[in-house]
Amino acid sequence: MKNKLFLAAALTITSSTLWLVDGAHAHQEQAFAIAIHGGAGTIDKSKMTQEKRKAYESALTHARDTGYAMLAEGKSSQAAVIAAIQILEDSPLFNAGKGAVYTFDGEHELDASIMNGKSLNAGAVSGVKTVKSPIALAEAVMEKSVHVMLSGEGAEVFANQQGLALVENNYFNTDARFQSLLKAKKQLAEKAKELKDFQAAHKTLNNEYKFGTVGAVALDKLGTITAGTSTGGMTAKRFGRIGDAPIIGAGTYANNDSCAVSATGHGEYFIRYHVAADICARMQYQGISLEKAADVVINDVLVKAGGSGGVIAIDTKGNITMPFNSTGMYRASKSSNGEAFVGIFKDD
Repeated sequence: MKNKLFLAAALTITSSTLWLVDGAHAHQEQAFAIAIHGGAGTIDKSKMTQEKRKAYESALTHARDTGYAMLAEGKSSQAAVIAAIQILEDSPLFNAGKGAVYTFDGEHELDASIMNGKSLNAGAVSGVKTVKSPIALAEAVMEKSVHVMLSGEGAEVFANQQGLALVENNYFNTDARFQSLLKAKKQLAEKAKELKDFQAAHKTLNNEYKFGTVGAVALDKLGTITAGTSTGGMTAKRFGRIGDAPIIGAGTYANNDSCAVSATGHGEYFIRYHVAADICARMQYQGISLEKAADVVINDVLVKAGGSGGVIAIDTKGNITMPFNSTGMYRASKSSNGEAFVGIFKDD
């Protein structure tokens, strides 16, 4: 009897030890990953010189690796998303922050949003002109205000109260974006004269004037996903136009029960079809994969509607998908499973 009791006790201790080891091992193996984008649209491959491509890939890689390193250190997906987006905001290559496009009146109006998949808390800002990092302000709205979205002067007052960096609007000036504004206004003037209608003329603008956003999605070691998006909007936009980037559910969405999404493309369509939230809802309620849900929305629903663009998305298992229906999308990703990617065109 004593031998049996001893054997039973030994088995119990061994089983408990194995359970503790397995539990610790499982915790250590929690996947973490990040994906970023620098905008989708009409990216002409024939005009993409090796030097230009290298510059874009270098900026994307830097932003991606910065966020990934933070995740590897055990920092939150929210912190990683903010850090990655701020690098893209500081680059004149992308339509966000320093490289923001011009409004019709020759200014810059910036939008951004962020959402945490665990708390479902979110923050967004639109039409800000003097905030150096719109994504930082969106996070401040999420963490330190009772609201979800602030706009214009009110958002800038709040930014000042929070001690965020403020700049003159001309800080965002770049010659390349200014030349794009001149070309867009010329095209608008010609079409408005022909069609006798500014709104009709605006619809004829080339897609290159309608796109441009940066964003990031990430999964941290605690299993929380976060999505964030920042943009300068549409070239030659008027009347305080706001696109999908600051709209929770359209350009940005995150929910630990499904996925995190950051979108880029023709914002009006992404708003109408609540693209980011739709992808997550299809995944959650239809029980389909992240890749399938994103593909249906981007390459079926949006295409049929006439909308162009793409998304980056991640789920709590670390799966990443980055579909787009435009000619290109600046994108990059990195996962704890060892996969790393950076690309612009579909064949990358």
